[in-house]
Amino acid sequence: MSQKPKIPRDGNQLAKFVVDVATGEREADINSVPVNEFARAGGLKGGKARAERLSPERRRQIAKSAAEARWRSNRNQ
Repeated sequence: MSQKPKIPRDGNQLAKFVVDVATGEREADINSVPVNEFARAGGLKGGKARAERLSPERRRQIAKSAAEARWRSNRNQ
């Protein structure tokens, strides 16, 4: 079985866990941090890399369909 402390799922227990970590009474589970940082880094460069690969015509088509979708959703409200 795992030796690391589990992060509680209940809202009140989670709040106490956060306070305990902030005050130094308990250590946070740092095993998940590199995974989160890795995922964030991939998201930061993904859009830029995609834009570089697309032709100007295709980027224009994507932008136009996105604008139409935004306007379409506002009319329904």
